[in-house]
Amino acid sequence: MPAIQLAVPLPTPPLNVVPFVSVERMMRLVLQTGIERFLAELAETIENDFRRWNSFEKHSRLAAHSRDGVIELMPTSDGELYAVKYVNGHPYNGRSGRQTVAAFGVLSEVWTGYPVMISEMTLLTALRTAATSAMAAKYLAPQGARTMAIIGNGAQAEFQALAFKTLLGVDQFRLFDIDASASEKCARNLAKAGLSPKILRSPEEAIEHAQIITTVTADKQMATILIDNMVGPGTHINAVGGDCPGKTELHPDILRRSGIFVEFEPQTRIEGEIQQLPSDHAVVELHRVISGEYLGRTSGNEITLFDSVGFAIEDFSALRYVRHLLRDTTDYEPLDLLADPDDPRDLFGMLMRAEARL
Repeated sequence: MPAIQLAVPLPTPPLNVVPFVSVERMMRLVLQTGIERFLAELAETIENDFRRWNSFEKHSRLAAHSRDGVIELMPTSDGELYAVKYVNGHPYNGRSGRQTVAAFGVLSEVWTGYPVMISEMTLLTALRTAATSAMAAKYLAPQGARTMAIIGNGAQAEFQALAFKTLLGVDQFRLFDIDASASEKCARNLAKAGLSPKILRSPEEAIEHAQIITTVTADKQMATILIDNMVGPGTHINAVGGDCPGKTELHPDILRRSGIFVEFEPQTRIEGEIQQLPSDHAVVELHRVISGEYLGRTSGNEITLFDSVGFAIEDFSALRYVRHLLRDTTDYEPLDLLADPDDPRDLFGMLMRAEARL
């Protein structure tokens, strides 16, 4: 696939207008692009940004934890653009018909501080998480892997399956969830996408013959979805669900047997599976593998683990990619967000002129 050129500027809108990509507009944008193409190009954009890792300001996300969930801000900048995402994680929202994760993001110019796009990121986060998982698996999964077990069949599961199909050619999916209706939902949706997943009755059955295991559960607890004797040599584990303090999915004995790869180590030490390990346990940041500084999978028998918690650079990439897509469409809503007085120093005069028009 040719490299995506993202430097093409958008037509300059009026200074007070900011393009807004709503949920409805995002769905249209994804479907017009094609889900698999969207995932592939988004993964390429994230991978390219990981190659220039040192260009970015990097911070662990700012999190406000409560008994029911977490609300987070995830900022980063490459010196030209600044991005920040607001996102929550509330595992029990589904009981009242709400999303477990809801998010929106802002992309701004550094040189003016003006936002150049605001976007929903509930759908976009699901897409970027799946794209990042599959991008990492290109370097970490066993060569020629065709079968993936997905443990946890909620809102993220279908995106994971389609990303692994698109980027790695995985075409056999084995599903398990403690809620059978979630697996049935996932299987229906994947069937519409041309796949034939199999629903299994236990995690043990689901991971049988799977070269890749994705864990993507939602409960905010120290859970043990996989125990040590369930994971055989040569497996790649894509651990997605453990993403905040006190929330994990894997028994620590699995971690001790695995080559562990992370996004931003200081954040993952707090939020990822490795919160269960001593602070000096060796892990490798994924950007070092992508840049060629460090090997990913080193043998057919190695167990590799991508301890994915989500990092701000991935959101930066996702917003940048969406803005790239907007250059060929007007499928966004103009927000009258910024004051634009005739004289930038005369904000009060703008208010008085508005009063005269009332």
